[in-house]
Amino acid sequence: MLESLLPANPDLTIRNRFGGLSVIPASERGHADYVRRVVQTDIDVNHVNDLGWTALLEAVILGDGSGKYVDIVTTLLGAGADPSIADKNGVTALEHARDKGFDEIAEVLAAGS
Repeated sequence: MLESLLPANPDLTIRNRFGGLSVIPASERGHADYVRRVVQTDIDVNHVNDLGWTALLEAVILGDGSGKYVDIVTTLLGAGADPSIADKNGVTALEHARDKGFDEIAEVLAAGS
């Protein structure tokens, strides 16, 4: 769907009901292909939604730690996502990953910090 829409120059700054850009819910829902493609645009991978979460934080907090989430975290970091951006409570994605036992994601985040 994204490939069909990109030639029409969609506004990638449009926010959803949580104040997030499309990369955030895609990251949370495990849509690795979408995330890989959308980060090739000028979308802000460090955008913070109304909940105080970035795409990186949502991938860890709301994801299940599986391979597709490892891919998303790796993709976001490669696209310039800042792993030091913490949630409203001051907890980073790395800390969340460690707390949830997402060892592989924690390794990726630690290497990207």
